[in-house]
Amino acid sequence: MTTPARLRIDFVSDIACPWCAIGLASLQQALAQLDGNIAADIHLQPFELNPDLPLEGEDANAHLMDKYGMGEEQLETNRAAIRERAAALGFDFNMRKGSRIYNTFDAHRLLHWAELQNRDLALALKRALLRAYFSVGENVADRNVLVRIARDTGLDADAARHVLESGAYADEVRAQERHFQQAGIHSVPAAIVNGQYLISGGQPPEVFENALREIAAAAPTPRSAMH
Repeated sequence: MTTPARLRIDFVSDIACPWCAIGLASLQQALAQLDGNIAADIHLQPFELNPDLPLEGEDANAHLMDKYGMGEEQLETNRAAIRERAAALGFDFNMRKGSRIYNTFDAHRLLHWAELQNRDLALALKRALLRAYFSVGENVADRNVLVRIARDTGLDADAARHVLESGAYADEVRAQERHFQQAGIHSVPAAIVNGQYLISGGQPPEVFENALREIAAAAPTPRSAMH
């Protein structure tokens, strides 16, 4: 029986990023197709698209139209394309007029803590946070919301609340953000494989699958992207 090739994947992304939700779903679908041939350790890495947002957030339409210089019609066209791509991956994208966009720094601190506890639970927390924001429209800057989602994911609610209220892991998250920005990551999602190979954007599953096959054949030894 052949031992699966093992890859390390640093997945750099934000909660308030629809293409990150699409990219993660595509990556996981690709890995499911490669099961038995490739085994991957996914490490979630932080990136904030809007680090200066207040905790109460802003109107998403106004924020996005101002940031990208687009009109409401173009924004809705873009959302329709995202909704279609997401639906094909089983992800419900419900951002629309009236939605808000929130600060995600506390969510990244929580994810950092979760990965120290259990990488599988951290990945489940990441998916739950993306669903809470994009599918349900919840405020992912609200610490009560974050604690509830952590608890529902299987993490310790009291420990999660302590992390959020104590300010724990703020320095570590900032350091990780700086590391990947200095490494040239300025848009997300970005999947860095074995610390050497970059797959940018919310690619379709088959693109991830083909890239991972090639990388596994060429680079059998994982290396941390955090060096």
